[in-house]
Amino acid sequence: MIKFFRKIRQKLLTENKFSKYLIYAIGEIILVVIVILIALQLNTQKENNKKKEVGISFLTEMRTEVQSDLSALDTRIRRLHSNIEH
Repeated sequence: MIKFFRKIRQKLLTENKFSKYLIYAIGEIILVVIVILIALQLNTQKENNKKKEVGISFLTEMRTEVQSDLSALDTRIRRLHSNIEH
């Protein structure tokens, strides 16, 4: 792909068609900017997915801890009820 662009650039310069070369150069710059923007978008999506995964694992851990705490509280309540009955 780079060789293709290089050939076009050299052809335009050797034919002394500066205006066409300028249009080509601007087009190449726009193409590079578009590729950079696409790469940034993909990187942003990847980072957002990582954040979602961390959030989900955090919530899963919290759920496990809450269930454990509820189980412990239920056990304590049963002991208190049995102590009150005695």
